[in-house]
Amino acid sequence: MMLDILSILLNVLWWIIIVQAVMSWLIAFNVINTHNDFVGQLWYVLDRITEPLYRPFRRIMPDFGGIDLTPMLVLILLIILRGPVLGYLYQLGMNAGMA
Repeated sequence: MMLDILSILLNVLWWIIIVQAVMSWLIAFNVINTHNDFVGQLWYVLDRITEPLYRPFRRIMPDFGGIDLTPMLVLILLIILRGPVLGYLYQLGMNAGMA
């Protein structure tokens, strides 16, 4: 049960990161404008959710100029968490008779 909730939360976080990354490209290429109230509020919320995740990785990642690879790194870590780690935890639960 707890692993199912964790899996759902990781899936939601995955989509939040994808939406934030696409939105950053649209803002960078001036397709959408943050002066629009809805866009500005959505960008603020997404930034508040993702920035704490990105901050530790931005400290150690080299500067690639205008390219921010931090969302891709966090997505790779989410793939690792959702795949092998959750699978291992699920197997531990099955062996312990919890699931």
